[in-house]
Amino acid sequence: MRRRELIRFLGAASLWPLAARAQQAAMPVIGFLGATTPSTQSQWTAAFVQRLRELGWIEGKTVAIEYRWAEGRSERYAEIAAEFVRLKVAVIVTPGGAALAVKQATSVIPIVLTVASDPVGGHLVASLARPGGNVTGLSIESTDLASKRLELLREVLPSLRRLAIMANAGYPAAELELHEAQATAHKLGLEVATLEIRRAEDIAPAFETLKGGVDALYVVGDPLATSNRIRINTLALGARLPTMLGFRELVEAAGLMSYGPNFPDLFRRAAEFVDKILRGAKPADLPVEQPTKFELVINLTTAKALGLTLPESFLARADELIE
Repeated sequence: MRRRELIRFLGAASLWPLAARAQQAAMPVIGFLGATTPSTQSQWTAAFVQRLRELGWIEGKTVAIEYRWAEGRSERYAEIAAEFVRLKVAVIVTPGGAALAVKQATSVIPIVLTVASDPVGGHLVASLARPGGNVTGLSIESTDLASKRLELLREVLPSLRRLAIMANAGYPAAELELHEAQATAHKLGLEVATLEIRRAEDIAPAFETLKGGVDALYVVGDPLATSNRIRINTLALGARLPTMLGFRELVEAAGLMSYGPNFPDLFRRAAEFVDKILRGAKPADLPVEQPTKFELVINLTTAKALGLTLPESFLARADELIE
């Protein structure tokens, strides 16, 4: 190779890393705030990424995703939100419980809710049809579902008289569902023992207060309960308490049954909001959507361990039986 050609070649080669970095920097960046841990949310995250891919956003090629995990600690939300603002991400994907902290951190960056209990009551959006501001996404109607869950639990346990309800007292969405569950339980004539927890260390002592005085346990789903689902279900089994839970992933960890929205489906739909925003849509113009898939999931192995025989008619209504 001639000297002049060699110099030209080396000069071009030296620009390659710069070009690669420039191309990478040009990619939009999604800030993904996970309320729990990567392993807990693996199915949900996979559904989100897969739907993005189907829509033409391939992680590492056409879009970058910065993941941050709160590990069930709500005090981490503000810190993660501030970091996303510093990174100047194009959009922030967040659960409803963290959304207020994220909204307080930015009124400019679009925010997509994956699972929000009450976005209107929580002052995240002006209305579901016309969100206004920089927030949109999905609402899971968790408070409305509490009564349905208790009706199903009563159907499985006709002799149910005394119910324990476990909820994270420091989590606003959990408190809303707790109040709805308490009101429904009283309408059904049930005695209620409320187990308030605020951290993982509160779970075992909460069970000790029961001392065999209840017939079943209703667990209000939130990041703390989700992160500690194995501990909660193990203690419930030890106390021989049938459990009603909020969604499938909690039942997989040895819970008895759940009724609620399909979370992978919600995360797929969250990806569709992100796609629209990355293509120029404004959150204020995108109505907040609600779940379209609700699932009744029953863990037959847990039922057997508890000595429960569930009616065939009830099992036939289940969307999934875990064996």
